[in-house]
This record gives sequence, structure tokens and C-alpha cells, in this order.
Amino acid sequence: MSTILIMDEEKAIRMLFAYELSEEGYEVIACGDPSGLMELIRDSKPDLLVMEVFLHNHDGLALLQDISHAFRELPVILCTTCPAFREDLRSLAAHGFVVKGSNLKPLKAAVTAVLEGRAVPRPHDERIPEPMARVSFPWQEVR
Repeated sequence: MSTILIMDEEKAIRMLFAYELSEEGYEVIACGDPSGLMELIRDSKPDLLVMEVFLHNHDGLALLQDISHAFRELPVILCTTCPAFREDLRSLAAHGFVVKGSNLKPLKAAVTAVLEGRAVPRPHDERIPEPMARVSFPWQEVR
């Protein structure tokens, strides 16, 4: 059984995610205080971390960087109400990015994919932003 650590400052979100993921057969640990997260990871050794990026008194993406450096093998899924964090290059340290909503299927799919070592599925309606679609790369692909 895989252990998932959920870090979200909102108790209702922690409870919902913990309930839903435990129903899927995962062992779940919930944390609401980002300041104790590093120690909790060290002590509990989870298989996956699902964390909110938008934190009141902490820089969630800086915390992600610290986690990525200290626990290189720990996959992280960012689950946030603010999709703009995806545009920050620091979010590339995460193994997945899910926008919170009333439908938990994207989160469950991302958890399953990451734990199975697969890429996190992208929503079908997600498009490459227009400025990125026009980028040309200065190298050629060699076969």
C-alpha cells in the first residue's frame, strides 16, 4: 500500500482528499502546517506528496525546491486553486500539476499515474499558450 502525504492549509480540503484517497486504497497522512513539512517527510517517508502551492505565510514553490533537493526520490503533485503557478519555472520540479475543483478525478488520475511511474495526464481542453506556440528552437533534431 502506498502512503500519500497531503499538505494543505485548509482543513476541509485535507479531510476531503484524505477520505477520497483512502477510499482508493492508499494510506494517507495529512498536514496543515508547511513549517513542519520537511520533518514530517523525513519521519513518515511517504511515497507521494500532494501539496498546495498557494500558502499564506510560505512560498510554496520555494518549499517545493527545498523538498526536491532534500528528497530527490519523492514525487510531488501540486494541487492548487491558482493555475498561474504552472507558469513559474520552479513548478517544473513537480511530477504533476492539478487544479483543484469539485471533481477529484484529475487528482486521482495524477496520483495513480505518478505512483505507477507514468506521465500525469493532461486535460483534453488544455492548450499550449499562444506565445509558446510560436517559439522556434535554435537547434535541429539529429536522428
